Amino acid sequence: MKTTINIKADREVKENAQKLAKELGLPLSTIMNAYLKAFIRNRSVYFSKIPRMSPELETLLGSVEADIKKKRNLSRALHSYVEISRYLDSV
Repeated sequence: MKTTINIKADREVKENAQKLAKELGLPLSTIMNAYLKAFIRNRSVYFSKIPRMSPELETLLGSVEADIKKKRNLSRALHSYVEISRYLDSV
């Protein structure tokens, strides 16, 4: 069942948030629901000027770093569009 939450926000904040959500192809309500779900899941609020990785991304990067240390799942260095194109065609 859906419910409505009324919040006070600066007009400019609301308009900028709606604009960005539209650019992402999402209604602002979807963005707000995602933030609320993350708040519930993580049981924390985080404010920062510096972007922070999600726990999922940290886990993924940890496995990538492990692969690099073990020299697994690596491709050779590619230095030109032609090399990149050939490599991608071969995969």
